[in-house]
Order: sequence, then structure tokens, then C-alpha cells
Amino acid sequence: MSNREDTTFVSGTDRCAAWWYPAHGPCITGPVIVMAHGLSGTRRDCLGAFAERFAAAGYAALVFDHRGFGDSGGEPDLFEPTRQLQDWRAAIAHARSRPEVDPDLVVTFGSSMGGGNALAAAAEDHAVAAVITQVPFLDIVSQAHRGPLPVRLRMVWTALIGGYLPAVGQPNQAAFINAPDSEKGWRHVVAIGEQSRWRNRVSARWLLGRPFRPTRAAATLHCPWLVCVGGNDRVAAPGPAIRAARRAPHAHLHTYPGVDHFDIYDGPEHEAIVADQIAFLQQHLTLNSRCDRPMSPTAV
Repeated sequence: MSNREDTTFVSGTDRCAAWWYPAHGPCITGPVIVMAHGLSGTRRDCLGAFAERFAAAGYAALVFDHRGFGDSGGEPDLFEPTRQLQDWRAAIAHARSRPEVDPDLVVTFGSSMGGGNALAAAAEDHAVAAVITQVPFLDIVSQAHRGPLPVRLRMVWTALIGGYLPAVGQPNQAAFINAPDSEKGWRHVVAIGEQSRWRNRVSARWLLGRPFRPTRAAATLHCPWLVCVGGNDRVAAPGPAIRAARRAPHAHLHTYPGVDHFDIYDGPEHEAIVADQIAFLQQHLTLNSRCDRPMSPTAV
């Protein structure tokens, strides 16, 4: 376990819980990676394993829970894409405010729907230096698994009455993620996490609003973008993410044959994707980071 710190920051009128992972090494100021899951996922659901590797490689990390989920405040289980994007803005601002961070070297990092948020947050903030998305869910119109019509109708009805749906479920269940084997995959991630406080409950009304489509920002994205796509992803169809990467001016596309949506959190798939992510960071950030002077042995 790294020497991470608990921290919080304000988003709206609530506090978001976060972990701060200081970078290993002698630099006083340097890059930071701002990290989150999407939908109902939390920092305890295996994001720490990525952050620890980044910190060991010399990159600080801020891993946070969205309002309403995990350890954060706010109305429980309330999901709205615009609300989560507000949390990203607040997290980036908090990271930039820390004295050990070079404010021009912020990287956004997201898994699944968090990948869409990471892309959207970077697209609107031209001071963001790079983006990393893994098994990215970027477009609800073209990427989402389509269950049977009766299941989809139940989901729409739940949204109309302002109800809640499970985040994951079986293919015949009205749940946001109900691709084959997806519930088993996500519950494995939760089981190997850090005392997860994840709940299988998410508000549904957002389905009636503007579709979640951060992919539209790809063609004009100003910074380097690493797109890590599972070749057998049944939750977020790989084709749209691959096409988005090919439209982006500065994208680096890595596909992982046979890898499904939740395979990347342990085992050889995890090792492969982390190695590619660190190589991307070293290519785009290390030479540009400011290392003004070595840390004093007595500095605090």
C-alpha cells in the first residue's frame, strides 16, 4: 500500500471523497492524474491498483468518488451526466491547487463511462495535458448493449416515473449494464476491491435527457489521448471507440484481443494495460514536467 492520503473537495454544495497518491521521486512539482469510474463505480473498486502504479512511476494521482456514490456526500444514487462532469471540474481544480502539482500537467483518466467523462472534461479544459480512457463508454447511442425490447421498455418506464434501476443485472433484467456475463464481471471487480461501498442502485431519469455522447469531442481534442479498447467488450462496443480514436488528432489506440469490459482490473490483462498507460505518460509528460530542485531530506 502506498502512502496515500484521504482528502476531500467541494462540488456544488457537497463534498467529494478522494485519495491523494503522492508521486515517488525527487521532484517538487509535477504531473497529476485525476481518476474516476463512471455511473455507480467508486474509487474502492480497483482504481487504487492503477493509481499506485502511476505514483511508483513518478506521477501523482487523485482518485475520487462522484457525489451520491462511494464515500462522497450528496443525494445517494443520483446519477446525472452533467452532475458528474461538474465533479470532474471540481476534482481538476482541487488537483491544480496542490503545491506539488504543475497545473499545466493534469491528466484525466476514466474507466467505462468515466472514460467518457475524462474525455469530456479534457475537451472543455484546454489546459489538460492528456487523457487516458480504458474500456471507454463514449456514446450511449452506438455503444450500449441492446437488451430485449421488453427490458428496454421497462427501463424507459422506470425513467418516466423517476425511479431507480440496478447498475448491473442479467440480460433479461432491466439494468443499465446487462450484457452477458457483465454482472459476474463487475461483482468480481467489487470483490477484489478495497472494502467496496458500491450499491447496485442508480437513478434512471437521466435516460430521458440529452444522450451521453462525449465521443463528439474526439475530432477536435487538443491533447494526446490514449484509448484502451477491449476487443471483446460486450458492455461498451469497441467499434465506436476505435472510430473515435481514429478521428482524434493526437490519439494513441491500443486494442486488447479477447478482453471483455471487466477483465482489465487484475491478472495479465491488468498488467498489459498499465504498462501501456505508463509508457504513454512517459512519452508525453515526463520530459515536460518541471523538476525545479531535489526535495530536501527534511522537507515535509
